[in-house]
Amino acid sequence: MARPVRILQLVPEPLPTFRADVATLFGKYLPRHGVQCHLVGKGSAAPADNQGFASSRRARIGARWKAELSFLWLCLRALLGANRRSHDAVQVRDMVSIGLLALLVARMKGLPMMYWLSYLMSEGRIERAQDELARLQGKRSVRRLRALLVLAKGRAERWLLYRVLLPRADHVFVQSEAMASLVARHGVPAGRISAVPMGVDMEAVARPEARPAARSWPGWEARPVVAYLGTLDRARCLERVLDALVLVRRELPHASLLLIGGSPQQGDVPLLLGAARERGLADAVQVTGWLPPAQAWEYLLGAQAAISYVPRGALYDVSSPTKLLEYLALGMPCVGNDIPDQEAVLAASGAGWLAASTPQAMAEGLLAILRDPQAARERAAAGPAYIEAARSYRVLGAAVAQRYQNLVGGDHAGRIA
Repeated sequence: MARPVRILQLVPEPLPTFRADVATLFGKYLPRHGVQCHLVGKGSAAPADNQGFASSRRARIGARWKAELSFLWLCLRALLGANRRSHDAVQVRDMVSIGLLALLVARMKGLPMMYWLSYLMSEGRIERAQDELARLQGKRSVRRLRALLVLAKGRAERWLLYRVLLPRADHVFVQSEAMASLVARHGVPAGRISAVPMGVDMEAVARPEARPAARSWPGWEARPVVAYLGTLDRARCLERVLDALVLVRRELPHASLLLIGGSPQQGDVPLLLGAARERGLADAVQVTGWLPPAQAWEYLLGAQAAISYVPRGALYDVSSPTKLLEYLALGMPCVGNDIPDQEAVLAASGAGWLAASTPQAMAEGLLAILRDPQAARERAAAGPAYIEAARSYRVLGAAVAQRYQNLVGGDHAGRIA
């Protein structure tokens, strides 16, 4: 009997992980195709849970420097303990320094080394540091010094990523076709790049007991409601969505915006609500905070329209947003702005409204839905079938498993029961 493909994967997030492209793809769907993941991640206070992985190890928690040292030591031990008898490949996700260490150890041990680039971490670090320096211009402070150090780190990591790590990795997995083109422009051969966009676990959506019921936000039962599902951090520039709402309310004065999510940065949500007050939207915008997926979906389905706005620019143009996919999977009438992945999904599915990245264009898309909710629901009904066929983790898992089997070679399993 063919043996499975065994991957040692090092990830930067705490375990158990909430990321669907780790937990769902590697913990649920890839094992069905004979691909086992031995996961190493950071520590958390949550109860341990293997989440379907062949094994999972996490670092200790504590003071930040202790936790980081514990994680580094755990990664080093895992890499030194790997060999061709225990693993078929090593993979690192979104960590340049750990990736370089893994590359060195993998070469010493004769193991293939793969890198999974899900987000432009270095570019993001540079952008945040530059924004902070702009806000602190002319001031001398510890915060400015910290921003300068972050900027230097981001630039060094970006150089190492594109000049050293990715060209020497045996394979590079990326988030989108746009990101694949970016990596190729840095000299990585196209044949060594695979785009694996975000997906939806349609089995979870389709389970009758898991299917959420629509729920209106208390007091908003009679209002036209637009929902946004996801992170509310400052970098998302959600003031543009507020501006779109102002335009919608010229025709529908009671239209309101329900922001389903939160921000990892403590000050971001108050800033966003302050921006709403400045626009006269104090009673028309509500933030739920982070909710379990089932409850978040209930409030989403209780709205008449949903919006997926992602800022244009080098950082997000190569992203693959999950929120638009969830809207389509749930048959939710939705507007998405024109970043490449959303444009491709909306064009292929025919189930949503594509808008330019301006408040006026997004408002026009939302009004097209809110003027005739029944017709909008009929159009959105094409969404679930498209997601199942093109962007479900069932489909993505089969494709990724085949890629791993081709990469490691030898007598490895295909689909197993």
